[in-house]
Amino acid sequence: MSAESAGPVPGPGPGPGPEPGPLCPEHGQALKWFCCSERRPVCAACTELGGRCQGHRIRPAGERAEELRNKIVDQCERLQLQSAGITKYMAEVLPGKNQRAVSMASAARELVIQRLGLVRSLCETEEQRLLERVHGEEERAHQSILTQRVHWAEALQKLDTIRTSLVDMLTHTDDLQLIKEQEIFERAEEAEGILDPQESKKLNFNETCAWSPLLTQLWATAALGSLSGTEDVRIDERTVCPFLQLSDDGRTLTFNAKKSKACADGPERFDHWPNALATTSFQSGLHAWMVNVQNSCAYKVGVALGQLPRKGSGSDSRLGHNDYSWVFSRYDQEFCFSHGGQHVPLGLLRCPAQLGVLLDLQTQELLFYDPASGTVLHTHHASFPGPLFPVFAVADQTISIVH
Repeated sequence: MSAESAGPVPGPGPGPGPEPGPLCPEHGQALKWFCCSERRPVCAACTELGGRCQGHRIRPAGERAEELRNKIVDQCERLQLQSAGITKYMAEVLPGKNQRAVSMASAARELVIQRLGLVRSLCETEEQRLLERVHGEEERAHQSILTQRVHWAEALQKLDTIRTSLVDMLTHTDDLQLIKEQEIFERAEEAEGILDPQESKKLNFNETCAWSPLLTQLWATAALGSLSGTEDVRIDERTVCPFLQLSDDGRTLTFNAKKSKACADGPERFDHWPNALATTSFQSGLHAWMVNVQNSCAYKVGVALGQLPRKGSGSDSRLGHNDYSWVFSRYDQEFCFSHGGQHVPLGLLRCPAQLGVLLDLQTQELLFYDPASGTVLHTHHASFPGPLFPVFAVADQTISIVH
């Protein structure tokens, strides 16, 4: 836009005299105009034909300054209102917030103390109850053993008496008297009435006296809470079935119905069932790991011996269908625990999103746990014959080890 289209532009101004303020470095004239295009003050000559601001939108500098003054005034008023709001917030709102925070923190502390106190009380009561049961079972077994000791001591004494009598008869009785003697038969019958010792459960300490659903649940929660994530459980790529894809970090298995040809066959690799073993095994101590199973409707999670066969479609290499593996499995809405071809149905009310596995090799116990609900899903006691590997199978979408 030309200076003419933007409004009249004054000429060179009145007669000679000093120009107030800075001058245009190019024309030496007063900077009385504002170029909106270049956003800078200019002189009248800059807006005329041949000037660098010819055709630009031009405004009087005083008008632009007045507009800016009004904006500054508005901004100052807004800042004043903002300052007043902040002052009021600091004086009225924050003290109330602080008071409420202190009050709520005190209530939260009381709640924590109250609830944990109740838990401690419950644990102490359960501890006392179980210790009394253990003591009672110990006393029962001890008393049974004492009774048996007295019984067999009497039996030994009776046998010794019979033997002494028979030896005396053998030594001091002549043939004629011996063949007439009936006591020998009576002694023999008496000895036959004393039976040999037999194994009896009454003489054994019953370990189930220490079992408690509450203790098992609390122990599983504490053990998984403290141990889960500390075990660096990863899947051994050499064992992964060609129907599975293993993630780069070695923790996620994805099922693919199309068999991969990229997997090099080897003695460690499962070639039919969609199985995989972990890289490390456990042979002592307490171990825990968590598996994310929420995306799969067909999976198995558990432990297996290193001798688990890897080849073929038979039961020997199918998890839970042999003596080499112990697994928790899901197929659609059915859940079960499997070992040695025996399947224990588990009536779960909800599908776990994560599955905790707890392996206590001191007590030879394998436990499966739902961390979201704090529920023990299944407990299995066995005499494991060797080191155990975490084992996995998936036939639908994905499962992954939580780390």
